Amino acid sequence: MYGLATEELFTFHKMPTEQKLGATNGRPQLDAVDPLFTLPGGEVRITGSHLRPVELRQPRVSFADVPGSVVISSDKFLIARVPEGAASGGVVVSADDATSNALTVGVAEPIGENLHPVSNPAVDDEGNVFATVSGSRGQKVPVAIYKIGPDEDVQPFVADLMNATGLAVDNDGILYVSSRYDGTVYQVARDGAVSTYAEGMGVATGIAFDAEHNLYVGDRSGTIFKISRDRQTYVFATLEPSVSAYHLAFGPNDSLFVTGPTTSSYDAVYEIDSHGSVSVFYRGLGRPQGLAFDDSGNLYVAASLGGKRGIVRITSERQASLVVSGNNLIGLAFAPNRSVILATTSALYQLDWKIAGRPLFG
Repeated sequence: MYGLATEELFTFHKMPTEQKLGATNGRPQLDAVDPLFTLPGGEVRITGSHLRPVELRQPRVSFADVPGSVVISSDKFLIARVPEGAASGGVVVSADDATSNALTVGVAEPIGENLHPVSNPAVDDEGNVFATVSGSRGQKVPVAIYKIGPDEDVQPFVADLMNATGLAVDNDGILYVSSRYDGTVYQVARDGAVSTYAEGMGVATGIAFDAEHNLYVGDRSGTIFKISRDRQTYVFATLEPSVSAYHLAFGPNDSLFVTGPTTSSYDAVYEIDSHGSVSVFYRGLGRPQGLAFDDSGNLYVAASLGGKRGIVRITSERQASLVVSGNNLIGLAFAPNRSVILATTSALYQLDWKIAGRPLFG
């Protein structure tokens, strides 16, 4: 990940003393930050000039006046880790007695902690966010699903449900949740009342609605079930046995997109057309998990790209780039206010992203 930085440092050490001094004279100048959005604990690459002090000490970096840490540095770029407690605002670099210009970085804010999501959170049309405390297989937890209101008020929502896994909201604002414990999909009314919607889904994981309100359920064995509005169940598609259909999302042209993380650093996002035909949409991600589309047809996946973890954007031309930096991300969901909800293995964050999600229902 940092091979280039090591090479530049080695070259710098071979320079004559006068060249070193000349390379670091002047006020630090920042040119760019990549990516522009991050979670606390994520790493960003800052490029510019005069970024290293004369005496080869580490420069200092601050995010909205909160000191961060420098992972590695050279005169022209550095890798910085965003500190806990940082907020969106200006990032600056200080070298010797001079401080750089500021560039704006968006930092996600925590809205729910002590959770255990294993897939995307869900957001209804009122801006309520739903997240799970899934637990290990067969573990009974006191609260299975929490509801976080638009005012960020966190309330228990569902208690008596084992291993809540995938979440989805229908056109009427009703929540659906799969259980990988018993292979059942449950329907949760707005008051939190739980009823059985469908059974026999194997090790049920990801769920998603299509535009016609049919519900699709992924099984860890790679089978994807389709449940029609009258609750008739069909086998819609089957992935290769080594790929679990853990995360589902519908994209343009009524295609279903699926990921299932493995130990490979070269995993794929699969596309399944309306007839159940499976193809590879993009290959080259490390542990791809939750996914969602924006209203321009770009796909966003919680994954690693080139060894860097966060949210990866894949355009319709299948060009991939890391757009949010962050560790332990497992899913995301677009909110009505053009923000995005990001889920890690233990918490939820909200990021003011100014990107609208793709409407699922007309």
